[in-house]
Amino acid sequence: MSLIRLNIKGISYSQTQNGAYALILSEEEGERKLPIVIGAFEAQSIAIALEKEIKPPRPLTHDLFKNFSDRFEIVVKQVIIHKLVDGVFYSSIICERDGIEEIIDARTSDAIALALRFKAPIFTYKAILDQAGIYLKTPSKDESQLSEREEEVIEGLLSEDEKEPVRVVSEDFTKYSLKELNQMLDEAVAQENYERAAAIRDEISKRH
Repeated sequence: MSLIRLNIKGISYSQTQNGAYALILSEEEGERKLPIVIGAFEAQSIAIALEKEIKPPRPLTHDLFKNFSDRFEIVVKQVIIHKLVDGVFYSSIICERDGIEEIIDARTSDAIALALRFKAPIFTYKAILDQAGIYLKTPSKDESQLSEREEEVIEGLLSEDEKEPVRVVSEDFTKYSLKELNQMLDEAVAQENYERAAAIRDEISKRH
């Protein structure tokens, strides 16, 4: 079975379904997207790894795993999303230590959070992408952001999925100045409120 490499397109959340998060993966040499519903903690962890500008004062769980692996010379080589059953994706982490390769079962959200920290590639099988991929040809001006059409489709998927309801930050940050937002960002990180920090960071990014 042929493997297809995936890149992270973004993280979307639903305002109508208690903020259910979806991680959006896109095939590297194609236009299909693979949406995966994930929990709030995993969404925060992935967002922090992508953002790079938000530095937690203490290591998150996935950071701790990375530090542990580095200490014992364990390398994550790749992540494979290998199965889809009843809407649930199953993944494997391919690791290596002392030239010996091991395969570890993991939740897809955890596997991707670790892949980011190890800079490891993410793959899935063609059959899974054929089954669950979404083909959207509407282009986005900024390829790092989801287009409005993609947001609409993901919202529909999240509305149909009742997995892992989570809280969404609904605070209006538009009324604050950039100086205030940067101060609030520092405070949120210091308090380890990464969900709020990510929302503040999004507002700051919109103004640049």
